[in-house]
Amino acid sequence: MQTQGSFFRGFRQGFWSGLPFALVLGPFGMLFGVIATEAGLDLAQVMGFSVLVIAGAAQVTALSLMNESAPVLIVVFTALAVNMRMAIYSAALVEHFGAFPLWKRAVAAYWLFDQPFAMTAVDINKNPLRSRDERFGFYLGVAIPLGILWYVVTYLGATLGDLLPTDIGMEFAIPATFLALVAPLLRSLPHLAAAFTSVAGTLVFASLPFNSGLLLAALLALIVGAEIEKRLERRRPADV
Repeated sequence: MQTQGSFFRGFRQGFWSGLPFALVLGPFGMLFGVIATEAGLDLAQVMGFSVLVIAGAAQVTALSLMNESAPVLIVVFTALAVNMRMAIYSAALVEHFGAFPLWKRAVAAYWLFDQPFAMTAVDINKNPLRSRDERFGFYLGVAIPLGILWYVVTYLGATLGDLLPTDIGMEFAIPATFLALVAPLLRSLPHLAAAFTSVAGTLVFASLPFNSGLLLAALLALIVGAEIEKRLERRRPADV
């Protein structure tokens, strides 16, 4: 049985839970705006990129490949590989948001990126009795403020341009942020195996052109994680 809760109470709690990520998201978004304009994109293209994609890692990956004059298909498929995790996030949230009307599911889908999913997944374990509306509020409380911040700092980076430093240590900060998001979710053998495979695959295939090694590493990680999950499912009835 679920406790009674409110959307706005969940939103407030989500806001405070997601607030620390602004410390990294802010400079990263500004850096993206600067790099995008230096690559030749105008302000409308830069903002369209951020508003429509709203995925920093995929945006930077696509931009770097465009700067290397990579074929369009390579740019598209590599960006999709980087964002392949969103499909997994979406599937994991179906249990909690799947019964909502279409417009609410569309809102949740648009605001789906790493921070709201990770914080919601952690909150599901910590507060399993939240009502659906309160959980939806928590999810959007993380997502909307960080998403709006991403728009604003992208705009600032694109318009201020040369006034902002580009060497601000984001090479370390972004991987550290991903580790902080992913680490609490690595609680099962399939998750650990998939994570290890993705790291090993990325290193092994690092020499492939246009970062195409990411595609192979992501595919291998999905296969390994799914296969181990299936084998564990087969063994469970026998252990009962």
